[in-house]
Amino acid sequence: MTGRRFMRSTFLPTHHRPVRATLLAAGALVTCASLAAGCGVVPGTTGGSGGDPIKVMTWAPSDTKSTNKPGMPAFAQAYARWINSRGGINGRKLTVLTCNDHNDGVSAAKCARRAVKENVVAVVGSYSQYGDSFFPPLEGAGIPYIGGYGVTNDEFTSPLSYPVNGGQPTLLAGLGKELAAACGNVTLVRPDTIVGDELPVLLDSGLTTGGHRAASDVPAADDATEYSAQSTKALDGSTSGAPGSGSAKKGCVVPALGDRTSTFMDSFRRAREDYPAVRTAMAMGSVDQTVIDASGGASGPYEGSYITGWYPVESDARWDAMKKVINAEAFGDNRIDSADAGVQTTWIAYTVFTKAVESLGGGEVSADSVRATLNDGLKIPTGGLTPTLQWTTRDTWSSADDLASVGFPRMVNAHVTLQVVRQGQLVAAHQGFTDVTKTLQNADVN
Repeated sequence: MTGRRFMRSTFLPTHHRPVRATLLAAGALVTCASLAAGCGVVPGTTGGSGGDPIKVMTWAPSDTKSTNKPGMPAFAQAYARWINSRGGINGRKLTVLTCNDHNDGVSAAKCARRAVKENVVAVVGSYSQYGDSFFPPLEGAGIPYIGGYGVTNDEFTSPLSYPVNGGQPTLLAGLGKELAAACGNVTLVRPDTIVGDELPVLLDSGLTTGGHRAASDVPAADDATEYSAQSTKALDGSTSGAPGSGSAKKGCVVPALGDRTSTFMDSFRRAREDYPAVRTAMAMGSVDQTVIDASGGASGPYEGSYITGWYPVESDARWDAMKKVINAEAFGDNRIDSADAGVQTTWIAYTVFTKAVESLGGGEVSADSVRATLNDGLKIPTGGLTPTLQWTTRDTWSSADDLASVGFPRMVNAHVTLQVVRQGQLVAAHQGFTDVTKTLQNADVN
């Protein structure tokens, strides 16, 4: 393909939005009141310059009817307590403000405006589906967004974004690539939303790269209480006709409904009894070990499922450092699950932020200085949880260049892992990472 194609949703590429200094004054006028937007702060810390604490913010939705990620801000606060107990970063304490975006664009904007008013130096390890709401205030103030969950287009296009994973694009492309060889007919069940409208394109990029035909598409409400009709439709599509790969392989059903995936699987378990055997597959974020355990483990509906993730399985020793922080500072906090991809992303995001601040030595720590050191090509290892991360604005080649043509110029990590549920446990299906850069380049994102 040549040139750069764009998609209409908040999930895939739109044109770069310039950093607008004119938004700074406007952003500072509106605050995120603690009762209205669920904002908090690690007790006993303040903001400022010089030797004062370094102030950041982490936000995520909580107590909503859709996807919730309360573990992300909870872990961010635990990380602050942990690093402060070790003397802080370069001798300065870390303050973490938190905010609940309520899965709502208005609340997401309020969180961002509070970040501007509070003069945070970065937003770190956060989740929000409303990049078009929160990025304008951040860009107006020059505040970097480090380690977002990867659920919006803007995270891979905004010059102030520093994503640590490849978001949903890599998970679905990687899943499609794997299923192309393993499955007959493939059916995708996804949210009937603007974001959900683009998921088939990403899954199909992997399927077609592997010589498989495109998946059947089943839209569904992302806040339903049952999915009987969608389960039947998915089973009809995955068990009828000739297999897409030309051989008699089991069909595959791919639910991509976030927190509602478990609800779908309850309906699916009942409906599948009347159909030939099929396999299920999904992206991390729709299921984790806790969900598998709660659904019956080895006897539950996830047994044998393929699952793509950004990182190694939770039992991998590379997560031991994160687990030590949880045990030391958040033992018993049931919001924080070491197997949750949101918590894992927050750990990596704070690793990036800490390394960036440490690289400044005794110099000024501000939004500008953090942004500058990251843009200058600082290489940040993550203990093997991701490839070494590096962003740059220089006129030299970087890994993001390969993905700029399909609208992901800020993506520097297009690696995924493949996991499978065996005897009720998530285990690695393959060793190491799979790079889906070329798969995404084949995506028909017009």
